[in-house]
Amino acid sequence: MAKMKAKALPTQAEDFSAWYNDIVYRADLVDLGPVRGTMIIKPYGYSLWENIQKNLDAMFKATGHENLYFPMLIPMSFFQKEAQHVEGFAPELAVVTHAGGKELEEPLAIRPTSETIIGEAYSRWVQSYRDLPLLYNQWVNVMRWELRTRPFLRTTEFLWQEGHTAHATAEEALAETRQMLDIYATFAEEFGAVPVIKGEKTEGERFAGALMTLTIEAMMRDGKALQSGTSHYMGENFARAFDITFNDVNNEQAYAHTTSWGLSTRFIGAIIMTHGDDKGLIMPPKLAPYQVVVLPIYRANDEAAKAGVMAEVDALAAALREQGVRVKVDDREGLSPGRKFNEWEQKGVPLRLEVGPKDLEQGVAQLADRLTGAKEAVALGAVAERVPAALAAFHEALLERARAYRDEHTYDAASFDEFRERVEDGFVYAPHCGEPACEEAIQEETKATARCIPLEGPSAEGAVCIRCGRPSGYERKVVFAKAY
Repeated sequence: MAKMKAKALPTQAEDFSAWYNDIVYRADLVDLGPVRGTMIIKPYGYSLWENIQKNLDAMFKATGHENLYFPMLIPMSFFQKEAQHVEGFAPELAVVTHAGGKELEEPLAIRPTSETIIGEAYSRWVQSYRDLPLLYNQWVNVMRWELRTRPFLRTTEFLWQEGHTAHATAEEALAETRQMLDIYATFAEEFGAVPVIKGEKTEGERFAGALMTLTIEAMMRDGKALQSGTSHYMGENFARAFDITFNDVNNEQAYAHTTSWGLSTRFIGAIIMTHGDDKGLIMPPKLAPYQVVVLPIYRANDEAAKAGVMAEVDALAAALREQGVRVKVDDREGLSPGRKFNEWEQKGVPLRLEVGPKDLEQGVAQLADRLTGAKEAVALGAVAERVPAALAAFHEALLERARAYRDEHTYDAASFDEFRERVEDGFVYAPHCGEPACEEAIQEETKATARCIPLEGPSAEGAVCIRCGRPSGYERKVVFAKAY
């Protein structure tokens, strides 16, 4: 019986959601986990996460942060100490009630986030202003019982880093909150080629228990927003709840000011949906599991041609690795070059290097660009020099492409009717009164949410709310969008 032809990948234009759902599996990033809403991150997807982790971790350490680890089981009593926090997370908590064949005296929550357990420890670790600041981060898994799940974007269990710091003054804590937002924005653009808008969340979108939440918001290729990293200033809320007190420079007792900040495997979703096209993924070179795939091309059963091609392929791969390039040599037997081209296009490897007998005769290799589809012949002796430059150019082109798409789909609405129309296609800047009820009404009527009050953006001075007509409650126009 003949094999059935593989179903074509849906185009982004006809069904972006179906395109996303298909490509995460076709590109071998994930598989379904056995429990609803969980995912198995396969080696290709995990390698991408490792590169995110490695580079972001280096940025944290360069600013004085250290890594540690806290347990994933948290006594439920800890959550009762901060009312807003427990209210915000109660619907998502997974709770252990039995262990060792017995009912536990106190139920244990599986970590949805770690402010509570870390707050309890900080109350023991902080005695004097000399103990501050505490600048800690952990790379862990968390669990939030989501009703609607999608790989990377929203899963019951996911991977992230969560930073938790404690400071002697509000000024220090606010500076930390802004610094970490800047780190996320720099990382998103310089490593992920994902352009972002930095801003502050409205009261209705703020993290549970925080006084201020800062965010980076990215536009996906369907015009929707994806919150890609957040940084929170907690003020004294958690310090008062957990008694994180210290003797200050005047030997008077004071409460610490705390922050928390995080970026998760959701950023992989941002990479997929910011850069992918109808052929599949397009990986940003600095984070790509493989930056170059090398394809030896020769006729089956031509052992002499195979030996010559493979000798040159191995030499090229070694020379590229010496340059720090992540290389994959695809020397699998029994697969046509066309099938390999298609597979690596779907996986989004930035550059493809082809070497065949005719190329060897001419002393060249064929270098193909995943973003543009352009192909050039490069002298074999120049490949190791040419590829790093090509990768750098690829990153810049990818970032500029994403930025141009975002700018083309960003609007300034003059009326609520225009707002309704424009928000179907992208981001809309609009003045807003700041009233939670008005914000809820906008979401109910348009399915759009206030993504952030941008730190830089058009002024709202003298403007009135796009929906209710009351004076703007913010200095700047608010960014609204439909979102994941």
